[in-house]
Amino acid sequence: MDLVTRYIAAVQRELPENKREEIGRELKANIMDQLDALAEEHGEISDADIAVALKRMGRPRTVAQQFVPPQPLIRLSYMPIYQYTLFLVLGLLFLLQVAETTVTWLASESMGLIRYVLTLTVGFLDEAVFGFASVTLVFWLLSRQTDGSKPCQETDWHPEQLPDAGPGWQHISMEDIFTDLATYLFLLILIWYTVWMPPEQLDNVRFFISDQSHLFLKWVSPLAMFGLAAGLWQLKQRFWTRPMLMTNIALNLALVTATLALAASSPLLHSDVAQWQGVFSLEQLERNARIALVIIALYPAWEIGRDLFRLRRF
Repeated sequence: MDLVTRYIAAVQRELPENKREEIGRELKANIMDQLDALAEEHGEISDADIAVALKRMGRPRTVAQQFVPPQPLIRLSYMPIYQYTLFLVLGLLFLLQVAETTVTWLASESMGLIRYVLTLTVGFLDEAVFGFASVTLVFWLLSRQTDGSKPCQETDWHPEQLPDAGPGWQHISMEDIFTDLATYLFLLILIWYTVWMPPEQLDNVRFFISDQSHLFLKWVSPLAMFGLAAGLWQLKQRFWTRPMLMTNIALNLALVTATLALAASSPLLHSDVAQWQGVFSLEQLERNARIALVIIALYPAWEIGRDLFRLRRF
């Protein structure tokens, strides 16, 4: 019976210390009952027969988990609010990183577009790791509570207030919301850099669009502010409604109009393109910039068609 003793000891090592003796006795009784039944059926049993019976029961860790299921890192009752908090924190960190990197980009004389993207990515990943660890640690500590209470038990809601049942597209993902918020925040920082940037740094900024185009962007910047407000509304609602769809259609229609108007303006880019000499001419840059703006306008145009189709389905 040495195999049985070793098997029970292996199971006990996977158990909490205060439950090892009790579960060990119960497990030994179960094993002995199985071996007695096997002996009655086949007569005397050997160590090989015992090994086969123990192997049929499963690995010691698997058996231990049947008696004491492993506790998840985050208690299941906390998971919905944990996921929501985590996405919210990561989204806010992304917005802050976009603002910080954009300010650094405009104030720098050597940071190009590729370096901007790399700085934004590395900076966000660094902040995201800290944010993820902090949120997870908080909810892990909450999950270790042993007061027996039921956390996250919400009683301040009423079934009558639930939204109407609808298709899956009516749910607004937080990824889409924070992507839109980051885009509008980037545009506002880019347009109004002359307001918050110190005068000594303004002389070093080489803005790539012309003064006329920059003035046009200032006039249409309320669209970006309206987009931020719409994004915050979506973040609170998280569910497409008819008024929200109509608002999104109007916003995207204005964005398409403004983008195409900017593409048709002339001159579009700043005349100081000394850094591009020998690579691109000003005419080539103007043409490519207009093509890029037309391509950019296709996305809000697609959203207009999508939202009109959804609006018809209400």
